[in-house]
Amino acid sequence: MEQRILQIVLDTPLDRTFDYRWRRQGDEALPQIGQLAIVPFGRREVAGLIIGLAEQTEVPDGKLKDVLAVRSQLAPLPPQWLALCGFAADYYQRPLGEVALPGLPKNLRTLTTTALDRALKKLAKLDAGHDGNPVNTPQLKPEQQEAVDAIADARGFAPLLLYGVTGSGKTEVYLQAAARILAQHEAAGEVAQVLVLVPEINLTPQLESNIRARFPGVHVVSLHSGLAEGERTLSWLAAHQGQARIVLGTRLAILSSLPHLKLIVIDEEHDPSYKQQEGLRYSARDLAVWRAHQLAIPVVLGSATPSLETWQHAQAGRYRKLQLRERAVRDAVLPKVKMIDMERDRPNDGLTSTLVAALKLRLERGEQSLLFLNRRGYAPVLNCDACGWISNCMRCTSFMVLHKPERRLRCHHCSLELYIPKACPTCGNVDLQPLGRGTQRVEEGLQAMFPEARILRIDADSTRLKGSAQNAFDSVHRGEVDILIGTQMVAKGHDFKRLTLVGVMNPDTALFSHDYRASERLFAQLMQVAGRAGRAGQKEGGSPSEVLIQSRYPHHPLYGAVAAHDYDGFATQLLEERQQAALPPFLYQALLRAEAAELDVALAFLQDAATCLEHPGITINDPIPMTMTRVANVERAQLLIECPSRPALQAFLRDWMEVLRQTKTRAKWSLEVDPVDI
Repeated sequence: MEQRILQIVLDTPLDRTFDYRWRRQGDEALPQIGQLAIVPFGRREVAGLIIGLAEQTEVPDGKLKDVLAVRSQLAPLPPQWLALCGFAADYYQRPLGEVALPGLPKNLRTLTTTALDRALKKLAKLDAGHDGNPVNTPQLKPEQQEAVDAIADARGFAPLLLYGVTGSGKTEVYLQAAARILAQHEAAGEVAQVLVLVPEINLTPQLESNIRARFPGVHVVSLHSGLAEGERTLSWLAAHQGQARIVLGTRLAILSSLPHLKLIVIDEEHDPSYKQQEGLRYSARDLAVWRAHQLAIPVVLGSATPSLETWQHAQAGRYRKLQLRERAVRDAVLPKVKMIDMERDRPNDGLTSTLVAALKLRLERGEQSLLFLNRRGYAPVLNCDACGWISNCMRCTSFMVLHKPERRLRCHHCSLELYIPKACPTCGNVDLQPLGRGTQRVEEGLQAMFPEARILRIDADSTRLKGSAQNAFDSVHRGEVDILIGTQMVAKGHDFKRLTLVGVMNPDTALFSHDYRASERLFAQLMQVAGRAGRAGQKEGGSPSEVLIQSRYPHHPLYGAVAAHDYDGFATQLLEERQQAALPPFLYQALLRAEAAELDVALAFLQDAATCLEHPGITINDPIPMTMTRVANVERAQLLIECPSRPALQAFLRDWMEVLRQTKTRAKWSLEVDPVDI
């Protein structure tokens, strides 16, 4: 009986391959690199990825286990995809199996052979054709046409920054560039695929609807964690087999198998959601640029407020900048931004008289308003005036947020929920008061202030059920909402045609954050939410679009830049400050985190890690507790590593990880390269 040794990687922290014996059954084909195999591992049966074939092994024959099955009906994962996973594993210092396997749909690893055959047969019935004729293609403005031409005519690796004001028609550029590239390859008798990344799941339905309407003859799929497992499996298979010509997805889609990929688009490229914050802490934006370089194809990074890393690349000439200076819709101009000084116009129920008057005017004219408050719940904390008790979480170093409609106190970090106490747990005082305002409290105040208005709140609490977010946004688009209250969920990507007023509440806290990225994020957030207003142009007799920002520091330079819509000046100033302070993007960082039941254990591990290896040219800072030190009764600490050279940092991290993996400790630890939250 013919046999081979299969070298397989598994989803395990062990950074190594595992040898298994494959025996030919009947006329079974020889396994190939890139195929999945089901193998015994301990007491479990798990899926692994074949990365090598051999005639012999050093594993003793008595310990060598047999492969249970090979997914031979599934085409092998292409070498380019294996190289992408290999790069991610090397750069982010993780075992290859921990990178490659979690990126695959769970069903591919757990389905029986019969069930997988059924899925493939179902997919085979779907039309994978491309008629090459997108419908309802609007006329482009000259700047948009120049951008489309630059993307479609690019040869080889071409990183392009599509820098356009909000409402400038970046999506239309994406669609027409994709149409050109698909048509070019179809004319040459080739299959082409386009990958479009968006930062959040709630942005996919509107964009997917636009893509399907524009390309009725193209197989379009979505890939994100909100899909049912069966649906995600079919979408992944369609992409892997080349049937899906346009793939729309969130960050996990960058690790999908796309054997005919010819264009990558990263919409809202500045968004921190592109950075995975658990497990493999990868940046989908950075991997997208690497993948485009690997395949020698164009990659488009679109944003009205590019990340400083991307902006620096464009300023240095490494990325080509394509600029859209005007809004795409005729007569649509950028909204006028006004600051409201809360020291002079003191708020009542969180709203100043100026903002209330503006809301009333829009109601009278039948126009929509948006109130942006990036704080969900009713109030950030419940307080006892008599003794000073506050609603601290007993498991985290944070407050429990008051959720009045649900009659609960809820920790947004560990999800602990408690009933609202009828009296103070410390002194028995029954007069407990909420401090501060969240979206629920603002909604309550507006309902009392404008009882005739149709008010809708969109945040993580109101959109917990599947499909609820899309239903909420659909009602806004249909004009069934007068005042929309929302968190960052409503701040980007949505095209609200009737919205002419944006009110921003409580943005000041970010001005004094310890996080050096806070001002960059606040500026982007304000510019993005401001861009929701006036996108359809001013109607005759209607209100000019405006943005009202309530602040106790109205003369802060950041607000001045927002009011002037001056991203260029703001970014230039921030880059100068970062360079002087030796901070990214002029410095490269890695963060070692440790968790333990006792803080001393975590800190002791980090202290040992800081001294276990000589490090010329590497700065290793002192270990410190994390800002949120305790989460779910786990104590957390961190150690920051810095270096002005990326290759030198990577070389150090490779050697360091080998040492740390041999270290015995009670702490659970992980490494993040290019951290975004420090």
